[in-house]
Amino acid sequence: MSQNPIVLGLHFLLELAALASLAYWGWTTQSGIGRIAWSAGLVVAAAAAWAVFRAAGDGPDPVVAIPGVLRLVLELAILGGAAAALAAANQPTLALVFAALIVVDYVASYDRVVRLLTGG
Repeated sequence: MSQNPIVLGLHFLLELAALASLAYWGWTTQSGIGRIAWSAGLVVAAAAAWAVFRAAGDGPDPVVAIPGVLRLVLELAILGGAAAALAAANQPTLALVFAALIVVDYVASYDRVVRLLTGG
C-alpha cells in the first residue's frame, strides 16, 4: 500500500508542508534577522536530515544508512515538530489537521512502517 501513488503523494505533500510549517514558525515567533535565520535554518536542517539519513531499501540509496526504527523516529520528529510548531505559532486548527494527516499517512503506509520496524 505504501507504494500507491496517492499515499506517496500524501507523504511528499506532508514533507513539504512540514518544511513550510517550520519556516512559518521561525518567521512568526522571531523578529529582525532572527526570523530569517530561524526560518531558513530550520528548513535547511530538516531537509538535510530527511535526505541524508535513510534506511537501506527504503527509497534511494542512503548517504548515511540508519536502522529503519531511527528513520521512523527522524520522520516523526520532523513531522511532529512541524505540527507542534504550527500550534506554537497560534495555528491550533492547522496543527490538528496536520497531525491527523500524519496519522492517516502512517496508517496508509503500514507495510512500510512494519518493514522499517522489523528491518525486513
